[in-house]
Amino acid sequence: MSETLSPRAVFQRLLDGIAAGRFEELAELYAEDAVVETVYEPVGPRRIEGRAALKERFRAVGAASPLELIPENVVIRETDDPEVIVSEWNYRVHHQVTGKDFEVANIQVLRVRDGVIVSSRDFHDHLALVVAGGMLPQLVAALDGK
Repeated sequence: MSETLSPRAVFQRLLDGIAAGRFEELAELYAEDAVVETVYEPVGPRRIEGRAALKERFRAVGAASPLELIPENVVIRETDDPEVIVSEWNYRVHHQVTGKDFEVANIQVLRVRDGVIVSSRDFHDHLALVVAGGMLPQLVAALDGK
């Protein structure tokens, strides 16, 4: 019988998987009916429901991402709800196309039940990623509906 992972351990697996570029494995950390909200996503879905949709999202991100992400300054705070943690960290990022190196701030509020993520509210600095990738004109056009 395997031990159920704590919220802290599940988050660490998620962070390690992202840093290693193992995007195809990440969806398995989520419940079948998980809900992920990317609160500051400027374009695209801000709410993703279900492991299948997350699997597709992670596949697409993994296939298209020119980023090397190294987590730093990771702080995990437990709450009075044993299922919920709040994690804060920075990614040290290298953009393989533009050659830019920069930092991105992140916060996640995770609810983990029975060793899988059932909900996540993600606060990432998407604008820093857009600017470093030289994609600001495309973002403006997308926001303007063009």
